[in-house]
Amino acid sequence: MEFTTDILSVFDKKWALLTAGNEDNFNTMTISWGGLGTLWGKPVATVYVRTSRYTHDFMDSNGYFTVSFYPEECRKALGILGSKSGRDMDKMSESGLTPIKAGDSMSFKEAEVTLVCKKLFKQQLDVANMPEDVAKAKYEGQAPHDMYIGEIVDIIRKG
Repeated sequence: MEFTTDILSVFDKKWALLTAGNEDNFNTMTISWGGLGTLWGKPVATVYVRTSRYTHDFMDSNGYFTVSFYPEECRKALGILGSKSGRDMDKMSESGLTPIKAGDSMSFKEAEVTLVCKKLFKQQLDVANMPEDVAKAKYEGQAPHDMYIGEIVDIIRKG
């Protein structure tokens, strides 16, 4: 498996979609926090999901998830998927993206690259271990994030 990207901007500047679930029941959300690397001798993706997000339930109840990256022309769809909740509406239809099965999870036909990940680890970020300014700016009155680490078991490229 090979995946070459600017790992310092692929999440923060381009965004990505985090998707968990199966063909019958899944949810996706835009993420701008994440990382790629190696842990325990395995290629991994690390993502962060607030406990209040609908996707959090899917992450907890599924053993696999995907992280997918999109061309600039999908920016509007990513904005919809990051600002609307699947609890309240059918945001998949509104986004215009085409869901597809990706390994034991889901992704979208329009993705340039999809990382299929097997969940290895989950832990809640502890505000007490953060710099005070970060804790205040990101978590005061907000739900905490859980960190999920998944082994990258497949890389699917468009075309």
